[in-house]
Amino acid sequence: MATDPAGKALPTLVLVGHGMVGQRFLEAAAEHGLTATHRVVVLCEEPRPAYDRVHLTSYFSGTTPEELSLTDPEFLDKHGIELHVGEPAVAVDRATRTVHARSGRRVPYDALVLATGSYPFVPPVPGKDAPGCFVYRTIEDLYAIEEYARRHATVGAVVGGGLLGLEAAGALQGLGLATHIVEFAPRLMPVQVDEGGGAALLKTIGDMGLSVHTGVGTQEIVADGANGAVRGMKLSDGSQLATDLVVFSAGVRPRDQLARDMGLSVGERGGIAVDAQCRTSDPSVFAIGECALASDGRVYGLVAPGYEMALTAAAALADDACGASFTGADLSTKLKLLGVDVASFGDAHGTADGCLDVVYADSRAGTYKKLVMGREGELLGGILVGDAEAYATLRALTGTVPPVAPESLVLPAGAGAPAQLGPDALPADAVICSCHNVTKGEICAHASLPEVKKCTKAGTGCGSCVKLIGQLLPRSGDDGLCGCFRHTRQELYEIVRVKRVTSFARLLDEHGRAEARGGEGCEVCKPTVGSIIASLAPSIGADGYVLEGEQAALQDTNDHFLANLQKNGSYSVVPRIPGGEITPEKLIVIGEVARDFGLYTKITGGQRIDLFGARVEQLPLIWARLVDAGFESGHAYGKALRTVKSCVGQTWCRYGVQDSVRMAIDLELRYRGLRAPHKLKSAVSGCARECAEAQSKDFGVIATANGWNLYVGGNGGMTPRHADLLAQDLSDAELIRLIDRFLMFYARTADRLERTAAWLDRIEGGLDHVRDVVVHDALGICDELEALMRAHVAHYRDEWSATLDDPERLSRFVSFVNAPGTPDPTVRFVPERDQLRPELPLIPLEGLAVR
Repeated sequence: MATDPAGKALPTLVLVGHGMVGQRFLEAAAEHGLTATHRVVVLCEEPRPAYDRVHLTSYFSGTTPEELSLTDPEFLDKHGIELHVGEPAVAVDRATRTVHARSGRRVPYDALVLATGSYPFVPPVPGKDAPGCFVYRTIEDLYAIEEYARRHATVGAVVGGGLLGLEAAGALQGLGLATHIVEFAPRLMPVQVDEGGGAALLKTIGDMGLSVHTGVGTQEIVADGANGAVRGMKLSDGSQLATDLVVFSAGVRPRDQLARDMGLSVGERGGIAVDAQCRTSDPSVFAIGECALASDGRVYGLVAPGYEMALTAAAALADDACGASFTGADLSTKLKLLGVDVASFGDAHGTADGCLDVVYADSRAGTYKKLVMGREGELLGGILVGDAEAYATLRALTGTVPPVAPESLVLPAGAGAPAQLGPDALPADAVICSCHNVTKGEICAHASLPEVKKCTKAGTGCGSCVKLIGQLLPRSGDDGLCGCFRHTRQELYEIVRVKRVTSFARLLDEHGRAEARGGEGCEVCKPTVGSIIASLAPSIGADGYVLEGEQAALQDTNDHFLANLQKNGSYSVVPRIPGGEITPEKLIVIGEVARDFGLYTKITGGQRIDLFGARVEQLPLIWARLVDAGFESGHAYGKALRTVKSCVGQTWCRYGVQDSVRMAIDLELRYRGLRAPHKLKSAVSGCARECAEAQSKDFGVIATANGWNLYVGGNGGMTPRHADLLAQDLSDAELIRLIDRFLMFYARTADRLERTAAWLDRIEGGLDHVRDVVVHDALGICDELEALMRAHVAHYRDEWSATLDDPERLSRFVSFVNAPGTPDPTVRFVPERDQLRPELPLIPLEGLAVR
């Protein structure tokens, strides 16, 4: 029995249910001191403590149940919380204030909190209990679906096209099943999006290879006569679907049976009736989360309102006079469903009198944006499909008059709209994290993302606010790379080089912020550190292969498969063609490979040939053919040297004064595979006529009668910049030595994802400083820079060949881990101009409309 220091028995607080909301209640109880004044007992039905149900589907992409867990054993021990898993409450005797558990355990209570959540609604159709029918709610549900799909199914169907239904459909497709979605409403996600948003979502999901059936219901699950397992579905329009597996995701219902048995008041359509402090009809019993019917007459199925209820109940139990009350909640939500961003906020459907819609739609891109504006110009709500980048900012502005024209908030960049709205425009009281009700002012009081998460819990719920939080965090006095490291990229480069750090985990544990140590890093630092280790690999004793061990988890999307991911899920293959010079025999091989694998071919601006449309499992087969013919990876996928372009030079051209082709080949073969803060492009022109456009490259070379001129910091693309002359009339050896130094100095001092043009403009002293360091060795580091480059050249290995030589490395190149020989059915093509292109319908741009 728990007692206070005087030996008096402590009152007992019992929590029934340990999901996300239950865990948040325990944290709030600890914050209010209830764990010090009460014995706290938790009865959890599931066989595991609370876990992140919002990100449940990430299990199918490799996240383990342990990684989904929200429960820290140290927290439970510190606060003396008694957690019993696999031990549901089956009855409550209010007269004796006793909770009866399934095992026979009896727990007396002074205060009781019900957080029993909800249960999946399964339509009462014939055959709903046949083998092969599942719900999508718990980790155990996912285990069962995964096992059944592996053994018995090739086709799956999801009943319900809402949030969870689309996640379930993505999971089935990821398991290698041809997948159908059956939705009774006339559009997908009918609660969150309107007709226009539903149309955009339908097009995008259809392009992914899923079959969508809207406006029809499920009438019967057809079972096999021999074994009773699922073999099909009958729909309300008279049609039938052949399917081996059915997932019901047709909504949820409040789990209120325990409360009904206790005699508590419940709503006519379910839900435990509570007041503004989340008290039930029994003052000693509270209800929070999806099982509760709030005082506004609604049952809330999102995690953010559940968290608010948890805070409210904890404050009421602690007799906190300043505690919040719960009378309703924001239903805004942002999710990535099947890779598609979908968000809605505020009065998304425009129910307010006199409101106007500002709409932008682009069916080609699968983008739909609608803002609902009030009579006085205030933002009331909106819907975003396909591009929800502005969601956090727009949600925070809801209820205010935006400081910019509404059309600028929906038009894409470069479409002639006024300046886009940035996070600085948000007022201090704007709510940034709706899951935990955290404002901009509260976030800006902290210095890093881990600190914000630890102190305010912002960013630990659905995660949709994390990017905006990063933009709001103060930078002055702390220019660290990210929330995980106080060091800049340049400082981390020096730490890795000097201490010969070969793993991200070691770097984070030894040099990360205290609150980030032992963690997994973030989307900023992982690829940055991966690039640093790869560029320094020969000098620090690391394996330079980017998919080796821990390095694989640090890479950007393209590096994961050593190829460029395209918009329909296929990949492009770009073999290296140094200097743009190629023999007829090699040209024939490329043609044969393209023909045999059905690839679209295109000559690039960098004098190479790009082969589009390869499925992931085809990549090693294509590489093998190319490597046998003498090709290697062109690193078109990496932050590395792409090409060294050339004109024909003095060998053929009557104006040429040097052999530009030979020099381009020498440079490309020297710097191939060099990982850098960003991609690198180069060119060599054989005379001042500059046919190779060397002055638009990161480093460009132009021949003179006396040798070579070296230009640096050029850039094409969206922000063109003419390169600057670094040195002139160089011999071959002098030219290569200066380029060695320049590239390694850039790799050493640039920021992440910073091209040489931006670096040269940013670095203190600009071109003059770079010239002093690289040409005149003002810092005395040129010997070191040259040694680093020599190590790179000596240890270079072609990544394609290194993959082909290792069966374990080859095993990652599959569309479906559980069905390695199965191609991705969503990657489809149609003929066009005697080649293939992705099967993505082109529909005219609807543009901007105000109605």
